[in-house]
Amino acid sequence: MELGLKGKVALITGSSKGIGLETALQLVKEGVKVTICARNSANLQAAANRIFEETAVHVHYIEADVSKEEDCEKMITSTIEKYGRLDIVVNNAGTSSANPFEQVGTELWHQDLDLKLFGAIHCSRYAIPYMRQVGGGAIVNVTAAIAKTPPASSLPTTVSRAAGMALTKAMSKDLGPDNIRVNTVCIGLIRSDQIEKKWKQQAPEFTWEQYATNKDHQIPLGRIGNTEEAAKVITFLVSDAASYVTGTAVNIDGGLAGAL
Repeated sequence: MELGLKGKVALITGSSKGIGLETALQLVKEGVKVTICARNSANLQAAANRIFEETAVHVHYIEADVSKEEDCEKMITSTIEKYGRLDIVVNNAGTSSANPFEQVGTELWHQDLDLKLFGAIHCSRYAIPYMRQVGGGAIVNVTAAIAKTPPASSLPTTVSRAAGMALTKAMSKDLGPDNIRVNTVCIGLIRSDQIEKKWKQQAPEFTWEQYATNKDHQIPLGRIGNTEEAAKVITFLVSDAASYVTGTAVNIDGGLAGAL
């Protein structure tokens, strides 16, 4: 399938590892010019090196913290200065913070919302005028399937991610007339540093394959997913192949989440 991505320009936040890095790789392979961003410069350099080793393409990278509005503006401006246009934004930056309600202090609430919600708001706000200049674009906000049916001890992440889903739907309505599509992918259990830490803490005697397919996870497809599977869905959503898809919340969770 021709995705119609060649020559487009993408900015991906939180892209020094995990889903963000794999999405950058997928987009580069489709001919997209990519800016990767993260807070750790060493991790960014390592990510850029890996992309070059696999694709022979140099990506633009910039150290930035999306919880700071001025850094969001800097990322967009730097991308425009480098490539001259912007077609795609993937708001991927974020970590998981899951606690009981009474253990979440005011500072943690602010930190989580600044990173996961306001980071997406600010990056999108600064990107949209440049998308209008090229006749449209695509934004994907990475959220979490768990936010659709929050369990106990899941705060503040489930609230921040649920807000991200509402943001996505509202943005899609407002920006549709500009041919700017906005979707969200709701991530379930995907192999990551955090999941690997749990594996080594909970079942160090297991191989990864044994841990990933353990029935205790209760994943209908029977296993934890991998970053490439998530990245391919994101790549589709930002492509011309999904030109009539906007305002959607797509679960990437092996069927684990409730039906919402």
